[in-house]
Amino acid sequence: MEIQALVDKFKVGNRRALSRLISLAENGFKDARLISKELFPLTGNAYILGITGAPGTGKSTLTNKLVQLIVENGERVGVIAIDPTSPFSGGALLGDRIRMKDNYTNQNVFIRSMANRGRLGGMARATKDVITIMDAFGFDYIIIETVGVGQSEVDVYGTAHTTLVLVVPGMGDDIQAFKAGIMETSDLFVVNKMDLDGANKMVMEIESMLDLNQKVEVSRSKYENSAMEQQSWRPPVQKVNARRGNGIPALWEQIMSHRHHVESKGVLECKQLNRFKNELLDILEERFKLQIDQILDPKENPSILEDIRAITERKANPYSIAEKLGKRVIESLENGA
Repeated sequence: MEIQALVDKFKVGNRRALSRLISLAENGFKDARLISKELFPLTGNAYILGITGAPGTGKSTLTNKLVQLIVENGERVGVIAIDPTSPFSGGALLGDRIRMKDNYTNQNVFIRSMANRGRLGGMARATKDVITIMDAFGFDYIIIETVGVGQSEVDVYGTAHTTLVLVVPGMGDDIQAFKAGIMETSDLFVVNKMDLDGANKMVMEIESMLDLNQKVEVSRSKYENSAMEQQSWRPPVQKVNARRGNGIPALWEQIMSHRHHVESKGVLECKQLNRFKNELLDILEERFKLQIDQILDPKENPSILEDIRAITERKANPYSIAEKLGKRVIESLENGA
């Protein structure tokens, strides 16, 4: 079915068209470009929540409870649940659907599981395209549940309006979870499984590190134009039991407090500027990558074997060949390829 026909059905609330457009955007860069052209003018209304944390901390369970709360408030929510891709089969378990089965048939909820397809940073390549599609469909909230890879998982902070970092007590070295990266990319800390021993100790450790981090930021601000929202917003630490629902209403109040903060202090505009700057970078990288893959494919470019052979025979060096191929990439882009 043509994209325009799907878009027409999409605009009248057809959920099958929504699902199909997401699949097209996920599987093809060219289709994603056409879909964005049609739907991007309809976006800008959804509030984006990011939930990250190590595997086993209860991200899917927490997401499920937040979805229930949002629906009870009479609002619509889309969920993007990212799962890791197998390096062998290329597939993914997509187990988040099982954990969120209570909300799967609700017409005010749309849950989409996605494989990260080997991309680092906790999100899939097409995550931002799916956000555009869900936003245009009219969801009030979009929740991104990341893969859960630990300290490197910071991409969601550049995309979400409010980012939650989920931790649980008793997972080895507690401080390990708060090393560089995570501390700067959280708007709220959530200590799950609050009934376990060590939950209060973990809260105290996070609070202590927040105190230290705040002192460092204030010191830097004397010499640098550092991120002002980190100085004016101190991430709260909320204890919950996601499975039982304990602490979820209080957590939602904290989320709403942060939303009020970013909307009233001009932080949301800064977040949007950074988000779309990063999205432009992603699009450019993807477009260049497609051209590079084509040039490096012997079926598309038989002469690449001669270039590689020249390197192996020491008749040329990798940099000179890369420069030569780079010029071909630029030429192909200029020709609209």
